[in-house]
Amino acid sequence: NAVAQCASGLKSLGVSKNDRVAAVMPNCPEAVIGMLATASLGAIWSSCSPDFGINGINDRLGQISPKILITVNAYHYNGKEHDCLLKIREIVSRIPSIELVFIVPFTETTIKFQGNEQAWAKILNSSAGTINFAQLPFDHPLYILYSSGTTGLPKSIVHGAGGTLLKHLTEHRYHADVHPGDRMFFFTTCGWMMWNWLVSGLASGATLILYDGAPGFPDIGRMWRLIDEQQITHFGTSPKFLGAVSKTGYSPKQNHQLESLRAILSTGSPLPADLFSWVYAEVAYVPLMSVAGGTDIAGCFMGGNPNLPVYSEELQCKSLGMNTLAYNSDGESVVCEKGELVCADPFPSMPIYFWNDADGKKYHKAYFEKFPGVWTHGDFIEITERGGIIVYGRSDTVLNPGGVRIGTAEIYRPVEEMKEIEDSLVVAQPWESDVRIVLFVVLRDGIRLDENLVAKIKTVIRSDTTPRHVPARILAIPDVPRTISGKKVEKAALQTIKGEYIENTSALANPGSLEHFSKLSEELRK
Repeated sequence: NAVAQCASGLKSLGVSKNDRVAAVMPNCPEAVIGMLATASLGAIWSSCSPDFGINGINDRLGQISPKILITVNAYHYNGKEHDCLLKIREIVSRIPSIELVFIVPFTETTIKFQGNEQAWAKILNSSAGTINFAQLPFDHPLYILYSSGTTGLPKSIVHGAGGTLLKHLTEHRYHADVHPGDRMFFFTTCGWMMWNWLVSGLASGATLILYDGAPGFPDIGRMWRLIDEQQITHFGTSPKFLGAVSKTGYSPKQNHQLESLRAILSTGSPLPADLFSWVYAEVAYVPLMSVAGGTDIAGCFMGGNPNLPVYSEELQCKSLGMNTLAYNSDGESVVCEKGELVCADPFPSMPIYFWNDADGKKYHKAYFEKFPGVWTHGDFIEITERGGIIVYGRSDTVLNPGGVRIGTAEIYRPVEEMKEIEDSLVVAQPWESDVRIVLFVVLRDGIRLDENLVAKIKTVIRSDTTPRHVPARILAIPDVPRTISGKKVEKAALQTIKGEYIENTSALANPGSLEHFSKLSEELRK
């Protein structure tokens, strides 16, 4: 009913096919209502999270000239209220296409509307009847999603309705075994494609469990209590969260029932071996589905399969409809060797185009430049003899000392299993006509990086991998630079070390973290 009311309200404001409706929203029901109402009219939905900075939001929404903006007055994180209105008003002043701003009263703070701002309730037409969905072509645009934008303005990636829905249906119904009546949860914001992925669970008849805020607030048991309280069947999370819980010594299995769980999904980075073991020992004996894909395809290249065994560190299988292969440098498909992740055939959820890319040159350069006619995604993977996939990290951050290609995840896995290490970042620093591996570590409270710990880290890496993987230098930092969606940004750290200009620091969740690399640049010349 709320979707019908919102659609009627948008239509009365002149929103129609191909108009853009933007949102800066927490993960809340109004965001889902706005998206479905927008889609029903054939308009295009695009959303950001309210924790993005002014430039980060403007760099995205400013490219697509939205007609309507839906937002909130404030949001909560870690128990604190964060005001949004000053930021939103600055953004609206920069984007002249925005005709009206609808504000959801997300907190109890009194809202004093200004200019073209109205209450969310004003968009809801209480006299609306049954919703009528516009009948449109299969590839009519549904979403505009964005790349991280760490090397310039984010790419505005346009996804079609039919391809996106078909992709998500296969991943939900077949790969994740979602049934009507199941209860799906994924820890995400509206600025990450997993939010769009989650919303499509409605097409499988699932109930969506929405959560906004810090996953560890007020304590590390919050997410696990949520599973019991909401009887969640499919729990979506990340290696970062699972790793953080495991290092506290907390046992979800001993503190919670978790009887409703049928699957655990993890994405955002490769899931290391120790976390596979930890989940089965301390959480639940259910399918643990490590999945990987990207914003570019609004889905996964490889993921889970409820009918296959789970092997530590491996993604179980290629996604349906995806001819996912590993290519060597000669463009040959290889098995049991590391290579570039490619998709050798067209697939339904390819972007239909990039916004403001009329001749398609940016689109072609992004995916088809390395191997003509073959989608190259930019990940470094290995396909095992049993058909599983190991992800080693981004291919553009591959470490190549002495000509040996090493994926960043090969070093992150053993290092981040150590109880002394909170987080880490590794780069290949140009050095004496070659490169050398430099590892940066974030230490847990009370830990100091002395000679003994440096030696221990090197021993752990050597025993888990090879002597080639052992870093030449290991240095401590207080924070790892990450994109707004939580991905490590090795390239920006390396550029800072080399003294190069970082074009778009607004793409980072914590741009101040780069200052530490700037301070260490002199030390790294030794």
